[in-house]
Amino acid sequence: MELTTAHMIEYKSEPCIELKAGGYLAWIAPGIGSNVIRLRDETNDIEIFRFHKETSIEEIKQSPEVYGLPSLYLPNRLNGGRLKTTDALYSLPVNEKDLANFIHGFLHKRPYAVIEVTATEHQAIARTEYLYDENDDYFQYLPIKFKAEFTFTLSEKGLEYAFTMTNLSSVQMPYGVCTHTTMMGPFTSDGRGEDMRLYVPIGEKWQLNDRCLPTGVFMPLDNHDRQYLTGSMVPVKQIINNDVYYAEMGDIDDKPFYGIVATDLASGKEIRYEVSQDYKFWVIWNDWGEKGYFCPEPMTWIIDAPNLPLAPEDTGYTELAPGESKTVTQHFYTVVK
Repeated sequence: MELTTAHMIEYKSEPCIELKAGGYLAWIAPGIGSNVIRLRDETNDIEIFRFHKETSIEEIKQSPEVYGLPSLYLPNRLNGGRLKTTDALYSLPVNEKDLANFIHGFLHKRPYAVIEVTATEHQAIARTEYLYDENDDYFQYLPIKFKAEFTFTLSEKGLEYAFTMTNLSSVQMPYGVCTHTTMMGPFTSDGRGEDMRLYVPIGEKWQLNDRCLPTGVFMPLDNHDRQYLTGSMVPVKQIINNDVYYAEMGDIDDKPFYGIVATDLASGKEIRYEVSQDYKFWVIWNDWGEKGYFCPEPMTWIIDAPNLPLAPEDTGYTELAPGESKTVTQHFYTVVK
């Protein structure tokens, strides 16, 4: 039986947590936002996240949102950096200059402390945390102290991820998180992009304007959109540029399924990606389609949620009261049919 292990390693001089369990391998880089820079099913030759040995650590650090499993606070875009809460108005620096938006937040670039690295007979576990306070450069823009905590559990069930945020301030904290999940396409060493298929249970489609912000108009699903529902969408080799939908409960193997499934038709191998129902939206994007990866991004609030003239139940906008915590979860595993 393969040993279950959890320990610190260095990958290209970057300290990483290596977890091995149940035929899976995970590398977590606490210094790069606790990004899972590699997740692999060793038994079945499935590289789940975008990973290439020739990629340098500097490249990942420069654009961490397009490698591995980066966790974002705040999700996606805010119009002009404007962030309105029930008790304040914050102005974040515009970092998407061409569209005049604030994008992707800052948490995915912060160095996390390693709290625990341990292994039991069947599980390898890592816990990391980041304390956001006046020592962070962004505190001048968003002076709300909080703690972000991650727990990664690897086993024969795959990778389970839990992300907890706690408001340590005396004011309301805007709460919106997502992962800019970057999945390989193809995900086997001998696979072809043309054989990839993607299933996403989607609801209504959000219309975006030329600055990639919601207009408040919902679009009828067309033949392109319905390919997600039938599992016939090819997620690479064509341009998918910010397809934005409400997330819905789907069905896999006659059981409820809330997430997405990526399939390699030639081999019958699947990556199943389940998320907690706190994630109310999917954004699908593939960086112009020819770079060998695609991003099914689950988000708890919609793009620009704090600024939209819509009800919170429609946008997913929510806040944490002082002292309040919230945890979201995700689960990655493989199936071979």
